[in-house]
Amino acid sequence: MARRKKIYEGKAKILYEGPEPGTIVQYFKDDATAFNAEKMEVIDGKGVLNNLLSEYFMNGLNTIGVPTHFIRRLNMREQLVKSCEIIPLEVIVRNYAAGSLSKRLGIEEGQQLPRPIVEYCYKDDSLGDPLVSEEHIAAFGWASQQDMDDILSLALRVNDFMSGIMLAVGIRLVDFKIEIGRIFDGDFQRLVIADEISPDSCRLWDIETNRKLDKDVFRRDLGNLTDAYAEVATRLGVMPKNSPQLIKPTLIN
Repeated sequence: MARRKKIYEGKAKILYEGPEPGTIVQYFKDDATAFNAEKMEVIDGKGVLNNLLSEYFMNGLNTIGVPTHFIRRLNMREQLVKSCEIIPLEVIVRNYAAGSLSKRLGIEEGQQLPRPIVEYCYKDDSLGDPLVSEEHIAAFGWASQQDMDDILSLALRVNDFMSGIMLAVGIRLVDFKIEIGRIFDGDFQRLVIADEISPDSCRLWDIETNRKLDKDVFRRDLGNLTDAYAEVATRLGVMPKNSPQLIKPTLIN
């Protein structure tokens, strides 16, 4: 493949100019980071599994009418997506207490919440992605009130979809985070689910054993991260044949 122009490189992905105007190629790396990149490691196969799983979730959302930036998967590590303007927020949906929520409010991990709780963090690695309120979002103009209404609706629809498909394979969707992008068609704007949905961005626990099947395996040194992600992919039926050969890293310039 011809050398492409790199647009951006983050902790888990590289973005390249797409083959057509308005498109981007999203390359999934094997890098794993935690605690705002204080802990880092390269884990063979992680990028392939996240690519496959994000394709599965994004396709499912598109099918039920929840718009995403996903167009198609190109190969084992890359997917073609629509270019969009990312709203500088992480949208977090929590169904059970875990992680920072448990620490902030003193709630035991695993306790089911009375209803899904939606939180927002300002996307800025140098600040540690601080928690913000809708007042902050409105005051600083990150999103309009109509945007926030639409974002809340999208987040809860994603939660319904993800909770259902996970429950069907014996996995509890504890929480997840998504990013939202704006796509413009002339003066018309629409919001779409952007970035990725994968075990990197979800907390997934086995319903019977509470075994962690997400990035907490890496954060808390609970075992092999690739094995955990492969378990999710296998249960959902998206694990490719001959997977040991397919998940080896191959960087494309």
